[in-house]
Amino acid sequence: MPHASQQNTTPAHELPLEKRAALTSGADAWHLNGLSESTSYMITDGPHGLRKAAQSTSMDIEHSMPATCFPPAAGMASSWNPGLVREVGVAIGEECVQEKVAVLLGPGVNIKRNPLGGRSFEFWSEDPYFAGHEAIGIVEGVQSTGVGTSLKHFAANNQETDRMRIDARVSERALREVYLPAFEHIVTKAHPWTVMCAYNQLNGTPCSQNSWLLTKVLRDEWGFDGVVISDWGAVHDRVEALKAGLNLEMPPTNTDEQVVVAVRDGLLDEDQLDRMAQGMLDLIEKAAPAMQQDDHPYDLVNHGAIARRAAQESMVLLKNDGGILPLAADGSVFIAVIGEFARTPRYQGGGSSKLTPTYVSSFLGSLHIRDIPVDFSPGFTLDDAKQDAALTAHAIDMAWRNDVVLFFAGLPEEAESEGFDRETIDLPQKQLRLLADIVKVNPNVVVVLSNGSAVSVTPWRDSVRGLLEGWLLGQEGGNALADVIFGDVSPSSKLAQTIPMSVLDDPSMPNWPGEAGHVDYGEGVFVGYRYYDTFGRQVAYPFGYGMTYSTFEIRNLSAIPHDNTVQVSAIVTNTGQVRASEVVQLYVAPCACDAARPAHELKGFEKITLDPGEASIVTFELDSRSFAYWSEPRNDWHVERGTYTIEIGSSSRDIAERVQVELPGDGIRLPLTLSSTFDEWSDDPIGGPILQAAINRLSQQEGHPIIPESDMLRMLLGSMPMNATNVLLGSAAGRLCERIMGLYNASNQ
Repeated sequence: MPHASQQNTTPAHELPLEKRAALTSGADAWHLNGLSESTSYMITDGPHGLRKAAQSTSMDIEHSMPATCFPPAAGMASSWNPGLVREVGVAIGEECVQEKVAVLLGPGVNIKRNPLGGRSFEFWSEDPYFAGHEAIGIVEGVQSTGVGTSLKHFAANNQETDRMRIDARVSERALREVYLPAFEHIVTKAHPWTVMCAYNQLNGTPCSQNSWLLTKVLRDEWGFDGVVISDWGAVHDRVEALKAGLNLEMPPTNTDEQVVVAVRDGLLDEDQLDRMAQGMLDLIEKAAPAMQQDDHPYDLVNHGAIARRAAQESMVLLKNDGGILPLAADGSVFIAVIGEFARTPRYQGGGSSKLTPTYVSSFLGSLHIRDIPVDFSPGFTLDDAKQDAALTAHAIDMAWRNDVVLFFAGLPEEAESEGFDRETIDLPQKQLRLLADIVKVNPNVVVVLSNGSAVSVTPWRDSVRGLLEGWLLGQEGGNALADVIFGDVSPSSKLAQTIPMSVLDDPSMPNWPGEAGHVDYGEGVFVGYRYYDTFGRQVAYPFGYGMTYSTFEIRNLSAIPHDNTVQVSAIVTNTGQVRASEVVQLYVAPCACDAARPAHELKGFEKITLDPGEASIVTFELDSRSFAYWSEPRNDWHVERGTYTIEIGSSSRDIAERVQVELPGDGIRLPLTLSSTFDEWSDDPIGGPILQAAINRLSQQEGHPIIPESDMLRMLLGSMPMNATNVLLGSAAGRLCERIMGLYNASNQ
């Protein structure tokens, strides 16, 4: 077989026009259009494991080749452990090499704008800093094996309702601060081979045809030099997509002739087609070494072990009254396990990421291996059928007979999947009614949840002693749950999304999921904890929250500023009785400024494992971006001069210490014009003295003060553009404007 680099010695611009057009569309549903059959490499779904279709040219998403199923992002994100995420990425990449898959379609780093999002289980967080710094491990890990990734879905793909055509109307500031930073961080630091554009429109233009998004921001600003792939079926116009910077249409629509005609008619610049086609040739050449390995078996046992560790670090202990967990495994405590999820685990989400695992562990199966006796009752079915009275009676009897109840609750697969959004965050009513009956006969109940996005816990959490958020844990979830519940491992995870008291509290709800073909992101930058913490809204559990079987102290916070950067350190100590991990979280609270900013934002985190009594120093380096906001008037990031607060703690609401730092700011001022307000002129370091000198001069000439002495009139004047001050200043306003602009322009020469 010829080497791909030999196939690619001919640059794109020397190939026939028809071939260049063909390179920018797939050969079939899952293969690139190479220069030969041997380089028609496969790309296929992830992102939490390899989903290679059983029929390699079919769009069938229900049948795939067996692969290790790692925890989806909903769980994996809760690990707050980028190193572990990278290990998962390496393992997935090894399986891609074995199965001859050149590009894995993932990870997805879209923001969890609303907990009703049907695909939230595939996304990492409500926080862009965290999403980028956590999901980067998948890109780094997979690509270290010689296989590419596809960072998706670019951009503002935050709902499933009408997802293939909805127009997401988002301010540039919200885009820059919330919906783009995760992409930006991964693109600039990990250099993914491909980026996948989203289905939706962004501010009136389909993402597949959005040159601002695909060229200006992605390529020109961030320096992306890889391939932009369409989501499957996202291309509406091949020619316009190529113009905008899309390299590859998937799946093919057999419209290559449209591209050829557009070039010949001068409707598509030939150089642009050459650039897009060359990107495809470069991708094929980059993948060639891994794809030419004839035998690359991966260690199935090792991948299972990685999946187990990932699952252990994916579940979040939210409540543990009286230290009810961990449970004794020696038979001294009689345990009832209630809930079908304990026997039939829900370990991944539905849709294009749904893969065929190599095996699946259940909690009951793990107990059998450990020889731990329990009474089991399924309690309920996982369908919409009416609750069976016999199941209820049996579950209540089991609860009454035992010391402790492990109640496995959650959402069935039909409740959340790609393709539709959820209608409620409540658990199914038959589960809630059964739980209410059980706590009446046994107060020692621990609820173990299985779900891909936040569920409401407010109505029932006070009635139970323990609550373990299991998210979706992949194929090793059953074993990992037993590891944590029986104390072999201390839980160490933290929430990557806020659990609200009610879905109606979410700031996006007034505009969710949109109307008449569009959705307004009216909450702006106030997404998730940025909203809840800024406006003091009560939540069930805050962003970053999670308990362990130990206790920790964070102290001695130090922050040393230098220009607009800050070096931060603190000491964390395990003050408990068992070896455990703490996630130290660093937040920055902004200085006072004219822009509406969140109360604080996550700007650093580190997970550290300590023995009882052990202490360690954690350090962070905050760059100027950590203090900046996107200034639309400046069309750039801007650091205000002022006092910033560095906060360190164990969640967004559990802040251990705070310290203030003074930063000089970047000194970038907006140019003053006659459209600038009186107060803007007054507050400007150059314009202020000029304005005051002009006022003094004109007041002398007029023989009386030209500025009103009334506090009320002075307040009104402050908000007026200078060219409208004649309302209060009369004829003096014209002379004042002429004088200050002359002096100001002269000072800038």
